[in-house]
Amino acid sequence: MSERDLLGYGGVWPDFAWPNGARLAVSVVVNFEEGAELQVGDGDARSEATGEVISVVPAGKRDQGQEQIFGYGTRAGLWRMLGALDETGIGSTFLFCGRAVERLPQLAAEVTARGHEAAVHGWRWRPHADYDNAEDEAADLDRCVSVIREATGATPVGFFCRGGESPWTRELLAQRGFLYTSNGFDDDLPYWDHASSRPLLVVPYALDSNDMKFFHPNGFVRAQEMVDYVADALDVLEAEAARGLPRLLNIGFHLRICGRPARFAAFRDILWLLAARRERLWIASRAEIARAFARAAPAVAETTTAEVTQFRPLAR
Repeated sequence: MSERDLLGYGGVWPDFAWPNGARLAVSVVVNFEEGAELQVGDGDARSEATGEVISVVPAGKRDQGQEQIFGYGTRAGLWRMLGALDETGIGSTFLFCGRAVERLPQLAAEVTARGHEAAVHGWRWRPHADYDNAEDEAADLDRCVSVIREATGATPVGFFCRGGESPWTRELLAQRGFLYTSNGFDDDLPYWDHASSRPLLVVPYALDSNDMKFFHPNGFVRAQEMVDYVADALDVLEAEAARGLPRLLNIGFHLRICGRPARFAAFRDILWLLAARRERLWIASRAEIARAFARAAPAVAETTTAEVTQFRPLAR
């Protein structure tokens, strides 16, 4: 197991601006997980417990209510959220679970046709720390990439899984030429992980400026609370950027959460908040952020964008 890095940049950050001259980049992420969650009705031993309410369905029994809560995301929420992204002209990164794409390839194709990045969110909506061996995890990574590529025509270069990675995840990603992983909650700026066979860029994610907080008792209740929270984050990071410090803000959403009418107000208003500050920010996909950082602060001189974005299956 690798050593924990509690130091990071140690207060000395690389001196650079994002491609449009701004010092603060913003990543809008939409999670596409519906149909990849655990459900007894899909043959799993238990159903996913995280939802609108605490399920009263006995363990081991099919939970049709929970299935329908997830189903709302793709049946209704997706279209509402895609419309708002179109209206504001904001591009985002969609984290796709492979089995969700396998079930609804036409929706994944629609997402990328509108200009959004497709990234890997695991085959199932599960922690990769659950894998008992590298071979099973590798197989799921490969089929996730394959199904996304078949549905969208794009080869994903980014990864993020629920919970945490396994001890082998980053090496598997490095072997496949992934550009970045996002399983990092520990910084406001991308950084390089040199522990694998090739440097892997970590583009950190965030769970505080994330609509999952609507599902937690210490989180948001009204839509405006999330809007205000993101505005506070923007104010703090813009002030730091004004002092010449490069920064990254991550804002995460889910189809079944902010796709609901009352919570959609948070998604809509945050997008318009970003649009109003567009001249002071660089709003970009995670792949764009990763490539820009790799150019500004390369891990090794010989690493090129072509090299780090090429997909190579694991040798068997």
